[in-house]
Amino acid sequence: MNLNIKTLGELKASGYRSRSVKEELRENLIKQLKNKEAGFEGIIGYEDTVIPDLQTAILSRHNMLLLGLRGQAKTRIARLMINLLDEYIPYVEGSELYDDPLNPISWFARHAIMTHGDQTPISWLHCSERYTEKLATPDVTVADLIGDVDPIKAATLKLTYSDERVIHFGLIPRAHRGIFVINELPDLQARIQVALFNILQEKDIQIRGFKLRLPLDIQFVFTANPEDYTNRGSIVTPLKDRIESQILTHYPRNIEISRKITQQEANLSPEQKEHIEVDGLIKDLIEQIAFEARNSEYIDKKSGVSARLTITAFENLISAAERRMLINGEKRTTVRIADFLGVIPAITGKIELVYEGEQEGSAKVANILVGKAIKTLMVQFFPDPEKLKKSKGNNPYSEIINWFGGGNTINLLDDLSEEQYKKILRTVPGLKDIAKQFHPTLSEGQQILLMEFLLHGLAEFSQLSKSYLDNGFAFKDMLGSLFSAQFGEEEDEDYEDDQKY
Repeated sequence: MNLNIKTLGELKASGYRSRSVKEELRENLIKQLKNKEAGFEGIIGYEDTVIPDLQTAILSRHNMLLLGLRGQAKTRIARLMINLLDEYIPYVEGSELYDDPLNPISWFARHAIMTHGDQTPISWLHCSERYTEKLATPDVTVADLIGDVDPIKAATLKLTYSDERVIHFGLIPRAHRGIFVINELPDLQARIQVALFNILQEKDIQIRGFKLRLPLDIQFVFTANPEDYTNRGSIVTPLKDRIESQILTHYPRNIEISRKITQQEANLSPEQKEHIEVDGLIKDLIEQIAFEARNSEYIDKKSGVSARLTITAFENLISAAERRMLINGEKRTTVRIADFLGVIPAITGKIELVYEGEQEGSAKVANILVGKAIKTLMVQFFPDPEKLKKSKGNNPYSEIINWFGGGNTINLLDDLSEEQYKKILRTVPGLKDIAKQFHPTLSEGQQILLMEFLLHGLAEFSQLSKSYLDNGFAFKDMLGSLFSAQFGEEEDEDYEDDQKY
């Protein structure tokens, strides 16, 4: 490809061959597959599901609909398709539709070639400029997408309304020879969707009363959320019928894939990466929160739980640890379980609650999700307390539970210095021994984290009582807490009765 070519005559002499955008995508994908290149860089977890379907659709020269819940990388996939385009393509200089010099469709390009012949000026268009994206909203009009008559242009150029030069082209014609993406297709009004029929089937556009046939060359990609079909709108059946391939996306199938996505997407500063250590247990806990949310009775499953939940939660977690480090004037720190108080704001805005969830409140649901994640991972690191209770054998947790049963309590606040944090955990007899017994090869820092994790895990299995403080957690005996709560309730009732009389 010679970017020094400046005229139509030079382009013809070079042997340039015109291709449709779909042929271009197909041929470049074939080269990529033959060279065993990965393609769609940064898309994790779709290697055996979505990407093969996507490649099949491209090889078939199909327009496509990416159908899936929010946060499933639908738009990102569409944007990465520009990597399958040629780096540069020639077009008639000055053409607003970027006409192919060998196959012009607009009045401007046809007139330029008729006037200048082989001396018609040629420019080159980079692949990054061949991508157009539009979010479907109820206020989108046919004029926005297709075009309309421009009376100002008609008056300025002194043209009649029968002249096609008075047309102001919309986004779709201007995407000629490129990729056009409509996000959230069901949000587009039905009458606007109908306007797309001709473009997809007959490859032309209709603007008011013009007998205009522009054979547009466009790769269409639509995205939609299945929830939208009932809550906000729907894809009209004839339009859906004209979209040749429907590709289903999905959430990560396991924690390993989800963890890779979070670590790739999380926006951390160099200082955070250097000074804050994050154990693998912490990373898995973040991902487990999303898995628990997708199965929670409090959360609307049709709405889904976006991958953005774990990404923003991880960023908040790191920032919570960084805040503590700065407050205590420390140079380094390690993320703790207590820091998960900082992820609550990242969770509450990412979940759609059903009625039961609304009754509980978003913050409480978020805390429940964190607790369930801890409980799920607890049995991967330590013996299951429930199985120990049924077996009636030696309980390795007895010393810890008995210590709290003796009236002892501890508070793990989120602003404790490293020394204070370690000192408090070491006051609980048996806690360090259990961490060392089941994970003898871990470093001191990892064992300290496991000691804290074990307290949270025992609380989730109702072996200890855990209460939420404004800036941390309080651990105490489970039975004593129940009696205290019961006594407090009775006291309140007596007080209310006294007030009645």
